Amino acid sequence: MGARLESWSGRAGFVAAAVGSAVGLGSIWKFPYEVGANGGGAFVLFYVAGLVLIVVPLLFAEFAIGRRGRGDAAASIAAVAAAHGASPRWAWLGIGGILTGLAILSFYSVIGGWALAYAVETALAGLPGTDPAAVQARFDALLASPWRMTAYHAAFLAITAVIVARGIGGGIEAACKVLMPALVVLLAGLAAYAITGGGFAATARFMFRVDPGAITAGAALEALGLGFFSIGVGLGLMITYAAYADASIDLRRAAITTVAADTAISFLAGFAVFPLVFAHGLDPASGAGLVFVTLPLAFARMPFGALAAVLFFVLLVFAALASAISMLELAASALTRRRGWPRPQAALVPATACFVAGLATVLSFNVLADWHPLGFVPGLEGATAFEALDHVTSNALLPLGGLGLALFAGRVLPAALLGDELGLAPRRAARLRGLLAWVVPAGILTAAAVPLFLTRH
Repeated sequence: MGARLESWSGRAGFVAAAVGSAVGLGSIWKFPYEVGANGGGAFVLFYVAGLVLIVVPLLFAEFAIGRRGRGDAAASIAAVAAAHGASPRWAWLGIGGILTGLAILSFYSVIGGWALAYAVETALAGLPGTDPAAVQARFDALLASPWRMTAYHAAFLAITAVIVARGIGGGIEAACKVLMPALVVLLAGLAAYAITGGGFAATARFMFRVDPGAITAGAALEALGLGFFSIGVGLGLMITYAAYADASIDLRRAAITTVAADTAISFLAGFAVFPLVFAHGLDPASGAGLVFVTLPLAFARMPFGALAAVLFFVLLVFAALASAISMLELAASALTRRRGWPRPQAALVPATACFVAGLATVLSFNVLADWHPLGFVPGLEGATAFEALDHVTSNALLPLGGLGLALFAGRVLPAALLGDELGLAPRRAARLRGLLAWVVPAGILTAAAVPLFLTRH
């Protein structure tokens, strides 16, 4: 017999957790470096378009399925399918989402470990100074040490597992209510400092001016993948979270708040990072270490900069934890309900699997840097294990999961279900169902198919 579902304390707790799940490393770490690597304004244009036309409708659908199904991702899909005479095989969407979430968590926790390392080591040793070369050297030294990275990877996953083991109300909800606003305030302050130091005009041009030469199929796919990665649709984790939401919670407003907050913080992160990049003559396309190399330069020039840096990286850890917890909760929720496992066991087992799998990411920055597991795939010939896993999950598995959920919600479920759970009038519910049935699948398939066509011609 499945364990009784817990619930959020109310609307504020649910929204805080949903925003916390979305506003993680995808917003603060990945968004700036993806913008930098994919041409700036053109990427931002694709990103926003993807959110409006694809990600938001999918988030609506996940919330509706979750609250109606009242179970983990697979169980909710199966229950809703059965209630409307559809095949129980649709539950494989939820199972696939759980496995994809664990794959993402395996490398996400390594990056979360970077933030933890910076928080701890800055508190102990201070900042490396205002020399960009010294700042880069500190980051390079972390990447070159598999033992240090493994230790912080393990610590980050252990914290995640402990919080998931404690359940819904006593862990992540309480943390998100306090730490997410604090992160926003500190990030806003850093952005204000970065802008006053110069580089605002260059940042605005880079992020919002669309260069026709940068409008490529690859940029479109990367932007769509980032939207899926950042908000978390396509995994079923928002189905899992919505299952804990009672009928008094306005799911439509919660979904809009989640996407708006995530997008605003992503842009805020861009204005915190890129002014420093341009002011110091750094490369905006410098990759995954962008936040860990540029932000310490700003902190080193600020009064009480070391303290501010420690606080920022501590808060970044908690932002990362909020997303990591939602990914681990995907598996933990299923194990408690289907296997009857107690929460500590349901959290520990998948967390251990993620730790072992994450060692490939750790070693891809040092010992296995020359290993290219997908070298036979066009476009991924030089990708490390981390880059290959990031690409496959963000640009293939998440969109595929989103495609399946769109077809399920748009072609199997009645519009009335969406309308009832989201508080939509019949016409608006029918329009949403039409988006899910046609526009969302077309957008996902186009973004996925065009790069494949270009690589073959």
